[in-house]
Amino acid sequence: MAGYSYLFKYIIIGDTGVGKSCLLLQFTDKRFQPVHDLTIGVEFGARMITIDNKQLKLQIWDTAGQESFRSITRSYYRGAAGALLVYDITRRDTFLHLTNWLSDARQHSNTNMVIMLIGNKSDLDARRQVSYEEGEQFAAEHGLIFMETSAKTAANVEDAFIGTAKQIYQKIQQGIFDLSNEANGIKVGPQHAGSGVVPVGRGETGGDGGNPNAGGGCC
Repeated sequence: MAGYSYLFKYIIIGDTGVGKSCLLLQFTDKRFQPVHDLTIGVEFGARMITIDNKQLKLQIWDTAGQESFRSITRSYYRGAAGALLVYDITRRDTFLHLTNWLSDARQHSNTNMVIMLIGNKSDLDARRQVSYEEGEQFAAEHGLIFMETSAKTAANVEDAFIGTAKQIYQKIQQGIFDLSNEANGIKVGPQHAGSGVVPVGRGETGGDGGNPNAGGGCC
């Protein structure tokens, strides 16, 4: 596999059924899976992208939304440089729970972690319960980047993951991240220069219970 300049670790968080696994699958494999088993523990995906003519590897951890797995999720916050905080625009309860997710993330992560707020399922606008303006306002109040996406149509999915990477990269350029400490979720690679986007395979973790076996909807 081609080398990379930096490896960024991401975590995707939010309630069960908001489409976290579908967003990851759309980004890594460019496909939508309408019925997806509930994530048990943590799933994993990776992909190469290019920013500023540098190859960056995104290593993405998709976490379970159930309260019973919250302790597992918390253990992944510390090593993440970026987080996608996801709610479902058709389910107001998932929006109301954002404050708890954000509080958890900020308590257990490094202070420089870039957080992108994602209102998923924008293709279901007729069933919308949370307005775009509400999402935008929540993001502004908490210092987050905001975007609405659709894992089904792929709308803004690339922009969400790559936009988060651009913010992390910008912080590196500004000297905000301590690159000698991999606990910040950034690993310096072999400085391989390249271009283009190279999809990398997606799989499930072995040791952290990342083997979904419970039925349920995804997106």
